Amino acid sequence: MQESVASKKIYTSAEIKALNDKYHGLSVEERVKELYVDFDEKEVMLTSSFAATSALLLSIFSSYKPTQKIYFIDTGYHFEETLAYKEQLTKLYGLQVESVSAGKEDHEYTSKNQTWKSNPELCCAINKVRPLEAIKRRFSVWVSGLMSWQSDHRASLDIFEERGGILKFYPLLDVSQEEREKYIQEHNYPFHPLIAKGYHSIGCKHCTVPGEDRSGRWNNSPKTECGLHL
Repeated sequence: MQESVASKKIYTSAEIKALNDKYHGLSVEERVKELYVDFDEKEVMLTSSFAATSALLLSIFSSYKPTQKIYFIDTGYHFEETLAYKEQLTKLYGLQVESVSAGKEDHEYTSKNQTWKSNPELCCAINKVRPLEAIKRRFSVWVSGLMSWQSDHRASLDIFEERGGILKFYPLLDVSQEEREKYIQEHNYPFHPLIAKGYHSIGCKHCTVPGEDRSGRWNNSPKTECGLHL
């Protein structure tokens, strides 16, 4: 895709409000279907960490837009189980996955210095935020599977939000934890293998321990977000 920066649409507050008014009354499936009425596929950036219950959103997108590219931020520090889960879902749903990662020197810097110990914000910036910034400018809307119950920050969001020059779209935002679990059971979605070991929010192996919701992320640190969604 060679989408130019100049062609990227910037949405006004009134347009974003109109989108939220329209999408609030829709189901998750209807929201995904309607996304491709309101936006061209070339405008849409869909990211997935292939963590926890990623199968829910990815399966819906594969049904409505199987050609949609999915960007996986490969930090170089993922659990082997996460990489295996990524391969499982890619084959199961026929996903079009493309990995995005930091430059070799930048990644080696964080490995050599174990930056996740002394400065987890910088480690996330180098291995997550900056690699995505390099491609984000090509798109008008960024789809993410955030849900409001996962953190105080996420509880403050709306289905569509302008964030850092791009329109964020959270089709699962108002899905409750109970609704999510019911939906997963009804559709027999495969869980991330670490769920069975007590992990409920899964990121890089250096900064993730077992825990409820997001309590296992950046353990013993006030950090609650990697920076992608702030």
